[in-house]
Amino acid sequence: MAVNSKKIAVYVLVVFVLYVIITDPEKAADYVQIGFEGISNAAGSVGDFMTWIADGASD
Repeated sequence: MAVNSKKIAVYVLVVFVLYVIITDPEKAADYVQIGFEGISNAAGSVGDFMTWIADGASD
């Protein structure tokens, strides 16, 4: 019975996340905040790009 490497990677990631949350919840909260800031910045950049395209892609 072969084990899928993707399933192993997901399992290891989940175990790591739970370990970080349990051992240092404040640091885990910082990681979540950094992640959401990154997502927010990426969404803003996509919005700026789409606005640039809608304006005719002029400099």
